[in-house]
Amino acid sequence: MSNGNRQISKKITIVAMALLLMACSRSDQDQAAVEPKQAVPAPPPAAQQNAQPSPAPGIELPSFVNLVKQQGPAVVNISTVRIVSNPRGVPQLREGDPMFEFFRRFGPPREPQGIPATGLGSGFIISRDGYILTNAHVVEDARQVSVKLTNKREYNAKVIGADPYTDVALLKIDAKDLPVVKIGDANQIEPGEWVAAIGSPFGFENSITVGVISAKGRSLPNESYVPFIQTDVAVNPGNSGGPLFSTKGEVIGINAQIYSQTGGFMGISFAIPMDVAMTIADQLRESGKVIRGRIGVQLQELTLDLASMLGMKEPRGALVAAVQRGGPADRAGIQPGDVILSLDGRAVEYSADLARLVAGTKPGETISAEIWRKGKTVSIQVKVEELKS
Repeated sequence: MSNGNRQISKKITIVAMALLLMACSRSDQDQAAVEPKQAVPAPPPAAQQNAQPSPAPGIELPSFVNLVKQQGPAVVNISTVRIVSNPRGVPQLREGDPMFEFFRRFGPPREPQGIPATGLGSGFIISRDGYILTNAHVVEDARQVSVKLTNKREYNAKVIGADPYTDVALLKIDAKDLPVVKIGDANQIEPGEWVAAIGSPFGFENSITVGVISAKGRSLPNESYVPFIQTDVAVNPGNSGGPLFSTKGEVIGINAQIYSQTGGFMGISFAIPMDVAMTIADQLRESGKVIRGRIGVQLQELTLDLASMLGMKEPRGALVAAVQRGGPADRAGIQPGDVILSLDGRAVEYSADLARLVAGTKPGETISAEIWRKGKTVSIQVKVEELKS
């Protein structure tokens, strides 16, 4: 083959290889168009790589730190001294006792001298000039009452007055510019709301315990004048008379009692609503005593069966079991078997409600009572008298 032919053949080979390469390049592009490659995600920023996963949503519990700082200084510790005239261990001899004849012949034992007994409680300041609220049973029969503030200052306190029916007492110390609590409205709270108590359980000063409102309007035996607030806040001896705070930092009650089969806290405590306590405090401050109204009726709780027998759709109201002859209710025409549904426009759900409403009425006032009698409602005017202790 000549050199010319060799060069031509070589050029043809180069052109063929170029065409083959172009065909391969087009084939790759066509394949990419049919099956596009998946995009690789960009790596997250470093801040996101180190971030922890957010926790699942839940219930945020309240903090009472600010409450203690702001309202705690207005809570006081109360210590009392009373004289016990018959100390435990000195027998009371009665006729028939084996020692009775001995002492009858040879003389009775010497009358023991009274010995001092101390008590502890709590309270809170309601005025800058030194008025303090606590429980009546905290200062009952006390010869001496001392009040200690959070700044360690101590004062002798005077008992302005005490009301055993509501267990509210008002004290006064000689001081000025004192920290005071914020008074709240117990009618605005609902079961399930968080509350806190500050007091001196077993002498541990200025202790705070927290819990929730369990119920409202509880009636306890022999305490018909108080619609107690029930809570599960830990209350123990020494807490009596201390404040029950709402999460707003307002006092809504006075811690007064616990329900216990052991003498210690069992998860149920009771507080006096502040509207009741302040009404009593105002009267004690004014006159040193509490004046209550009466209409002269004996009440019975209305059951579903009794309500059905009386033709009522629901057991609502206070059933009159007996009427005092010549009393206010008798003169007004109220009869046994009547059901008092409301008093002066305020609904009566239970018999305890009527007792509180009547007791809170000023003696001498005439009020209207709505009564269910023989299948219909009637309105009766009753003039309230003073309840004599």
